[in-house]
Formats: sequence, structure tokens, C-alpha cells
Amino acid sequence: MFKWYTGNVETALLMTNELLQLIPNHERANGNKVYYEKELKEISLKKRVKGDDGSDDTPKSDLPISKAEPAVFDYSERKAYELLCQGKLKPTSAQLSSLSCRYITNEVPFLKIGPLKLEEASKDPYIVIYHDAMYDSEIEIVKRMAKPRFRRATVQNAITGELETANYRISKSAWLKTEEHSIIANIVQRTEDMTGLDMLSAEELQVVNYGIGGHYEPHFDFARREEVKAFQGLNTGNRIATVLFYMSDVEQGGATVFTAINIALRPRKGTAAFWFNLHKSGEGDYRTRHAACPVLTGSKWVSNKWIHERRQEFRRPCALEPDHGEFAI
Repeated sequence: MFKWYTGNVETALLMTNELLQLIPNHERANGNKVYYEKELKEISLKKRVKGDDGSDDTPKSDLPISKAEPAVFDYSERKAYELLCQGKLKPTSAQLSSLSCRYITNEVPFLKIGPLKLEEASKDPYIVIYHDAMYDSEIEIVKRMAKPRFRRATVQNAITGELETANYRISKSAWLKTEEHSIIANIVQRTEDMTGLDMLSAEELQVVNYGIGGHYEPHFDFARREEVKAFQGLNTGNRIATVLFYMSDVEQGGATVFTAINIALRPRKGTAAFWFNLHKSGEGDYRTRHAACPVLTGSKWVSNKWIHERRQEFRRPCALEPDHGEFAI
């Protein structure tokens, strides 16, 4: 039920209602129905004509209530999400003109003879793609290890800190420990070489598979100030950076999109995306809000390596002046 992907919410709701007549207890369809009805209401509110005095004629009781982190993101972000997934929203010429590709070694002796292939996707915030970051043989081993352990992917509850399933993240995931296989250890070491960050405070490698329709709606990888219980059990601080390995090509869909800066990263087998979730000050960079677009054809395999603040004090030290400016909330 991804008719909303083309902006046709009314048809999506109609099809969902037809499905519920056949299968009344369909969990996914019931969740979609609630969302589509809310979406149509928001669209109708935006289309209402203002009064003669220039004020909105919408009764105050009908206005949507704004929240810091809404369960369903707002209409403007929804639209940006859809357009980016459809390839209709592009970065500006100014953004593109400053980007470059190059070989880098990060002062790692091993990389002197085999430098990394880096492609910039965004200067600010800094988002890069590493090519040939994972080899086909490694990918097959990671897949083989992950498949028997797959479970429905979870998210962390912002209030309780507990892991739970959510209808805005549809995928299967598994966790692989570094010491389980030499291939996992090699990938972790390569991640350290790519990022320059210490992996001892990083989470285990998370492997994720998205089937047809699989997606993850806009979210942050870091914990906001109000999420005091997030990562409490790890005792390693917040997620300072994300490395996202693409382990398959995707025929259609499946892009990683950054809704605040109009950047879309298309899955390409063997590449890895890297970005910092936090400013040097430790404040969250809200421009890194991102999403996984629905898979339209084929299957999407990725793996995540989330790196935490602990042990990065000298690898990414604070600056003398705050570097977060207007984006710190």
C-alpha cells in the first residue's frame, strides 16, 4: 500500500479500506488507514481559504498540535521525503559545484598502498560515500551469518528507552559481533580506517534486509536531549557518527534521503555512506535527519555501524568555539 508514494492518498485509503473488508484484522492495513485519514485531514486544512482579514478560518480546535518529535512527521517533510524518493527533488547547483572525489589514506600506513575512494555527497553537513568499502565475498558471509537471526527491526522508545517495533520501520535485522568471524573484524577495522574513529565504543554490526515496501521513515540516529534513557545501558555516550554499508543494488527505490538538505544516496553494492550525527560540541546535528525510501522492486541489504562518543575525545576533539550555530536545538 504505497500509493501515497505518488501523492494519491485518496486512492491509497480506498484500496486500504477494500483490503480491510477482506481481512479486518490486517495489522499493517489498520495502521495505514489511520495514517491516510490523518494525511487527508492535514491536506484539507492546508487548502482552506483564509478569511478577509488574512486570518486562517480553521477552528482552533481543528489545528494539528505541534510536537517536538511527532509520531507522524509533518506534511512539508512528508512531501520532501516523497519527492526525494521519487528523484524529483535535487540539491542546488551551489551544493553540487563544491563536491569532489579523491583518494585518501587518513594517515593509515596500510592505505598508502590501497587508498580509499571517497566521493563527497554534501559539504555541510559532511556526508561522503566510500567506494569498494565491502567486497562481494564479505557480503555473502555477512548475509549467511545474519539470515538465521533475522527478527523484525526495532526502534528505541524516546521515553522509556526500550526497544520496540514500529509501523514506520518495516525491515528485518540481526546483530553480528566483531569476534564472531574474521570477516566482521576486517569490516570493523576498515570502518576505523575510513572514519578515523575508535571502534571500541561502537555498537555491533547491524545487518538489515528490506523486502518489497520495506522502508524507514525520517528519523535521527542520535538521541535528543529529552531522550535521557537512550543508550543508557551502553554507557558510551551518544551516537557520534553513522556508517551505512550498502550490500546490494536495488532495482527501484531504497534510497537513503536527507529531508532537511535535499540529498539522496542511491544504493550501490559495496559502497558505504558516512556522516557525523553530532557537532564537535556534542550537540545533535538536526540536518542529518534521514529516511530509507520504500523498496519498489527487488530487495535491499544494508549494514549499520553506529559509533559512540566515548573514546573519541582526542580523535574528534571539541573546537574552541561552538560549531553548531542555529542548528542546535
